[in-house]
Amino acid sequence: MVTAWIIATIETKNNGLFIQKRVGKKGKIFGVYKIKTMKKNNGSTITVGGDGRITKSGAVFRRTKIDELPQLFNVLFGQMSFVGPRPDVRGYADRLEGDDRVILEIAPGITGPASLKYKNEESILAQQEDPERYNREVIWPDKVRINKVYVRNWSLKNDILYIKKTIFG
Repeated sequence: MVTAWIIATIETKNNGLFIQKRVGKKGKIFGVYKIKTMKKNNGSTITVGGDGRITKSGAVFRRTKIDELPQLFNVLFGQMSFVGPRPDVRGYADRLEGDDRVILEIAPGITGPASLKYKNEESILAQQEDPERYNREVIWPDKVRINKVYVRNWSLKNDILYIKKTIFG
């Protein structure tokens, strides 16, 4: 993690660690820790494969999920768990309504069933004519559905399986 932080700092010419505001348990906003993988952000929360802002090391960190390692601190601080729905940015999770809000009843996770299904999300979005619309109308609703099933059918056995799938593919 330290090596990745140093490499990201050198390549981005800025602090290689960044904190992004996300929506967590009970809708509480918290800062998720990540290794910086982009040179600068244009304000969009959507990243597509081949995005010119992604650094060379950032592409490797994203593909191997090394950029997610600092989230272990979020787990230590009690803001996240190892498995659960990914914490989303404002404009998505904070707009959940009705029984969709069950997702916010548990701590968000570093990995989970929706994360595994959409592990190549950037590539999927890169193939779309309007990536933001596709994310909003197709991927996001599917993630909500998957995460609701996860919350309602939670088991330690399944969490262990999700962790194994995350690490070993």
